[in-house]
Amino acid sequence: QVQLVESGGGSVQAGGSLRLSCAASVNSYKMYCMAWFRQAPGKEREGVASLYFDGDDTYYSDSVKGRFTISQGNAKSTLSLEMDSLKEEDTGTYYCAASPYRSCRSWLWDDTVYDYWGQGRPVTVSS
Repeated sequence: QVQLVESGGGSVQAGGSLRLSCAASVNSYKMYCMAWFRQAPGKEREGVASLYFDGDDTYYSDSVKGRFTISQGNAKSTLSLEMDSLKEEDTGTYYCAASPYRSCRSWLWDDTVYDYWGQGRPVTVSS
């Protein structure tokens, strides 16, 4: 059983920065994709950043491109999300997710591709 445990996040004023981390109970080499999703109040969950391990490729949604950075730790069992220039619309609960399927690269923002999820961390950006 894979477990994902998130930490970090919190509250910040617009323009500030926050960092999220995700520790996996298994080496992430067994996962083809790891990603960060978020869910704002009253909205559907959406993918914001993903890492595909076969080529160490990174992907970002248009809403966060240039402001967020996804990265993997040296132990390959940790995933981080550095969030800069935060906006009020970035507010929500952020989830770490992992997919064991090679095909995840074609479905990066489809949350049904990800079998494993963290418990979620709140991020609040105020004006």
